[in-house]
Amino acid sequence: MSGRDSRLKGRWGEDRAAEHLRKKGFRIAAANWQCRFGEIDLIAEDGVYLCFVEVKLRKSAAYGSAAAFVDRRKQSRLRTAAELYLAGRPTELQPRFDIIEIYAPQGADTVRPEIIHLENAF
Repeated sequence: MSGRDSRLKGRWGEDRAAEHLRKKGFRIAAANWQCRFGEIDLIAEDGVYLCFVEVKLRKSAAYGSAAAFVDRRKQSRLRTAAELYLAGRPTELQPRFDIIEIYAPQGADTVRPEIIHLENAF
């Protein structure tokens, strides 16, 4: 799979995750927010929490849950990026780190992907 194809699949998954969050009452504050420490897939707020969301798309959980691929190193980078985001955008909302797992057996052709929202994941 080319890098372009991988990015397109990732964007498809992030779009499904954003749609899922909106249905739950969240407002998407940013998507694919980038800084020198990396990228935060989605930043969403619900009036209480400002959620920094890592989206993981997989065909299945055959090799482990999608969330298992958010290792300590990735968590550390996300925390650092979130600190930088907050430094430029003070808020009264409680920061939280979520993971959204998306299982799509047919990739972007999956009609109803399974979406699992893990709140306060790390």
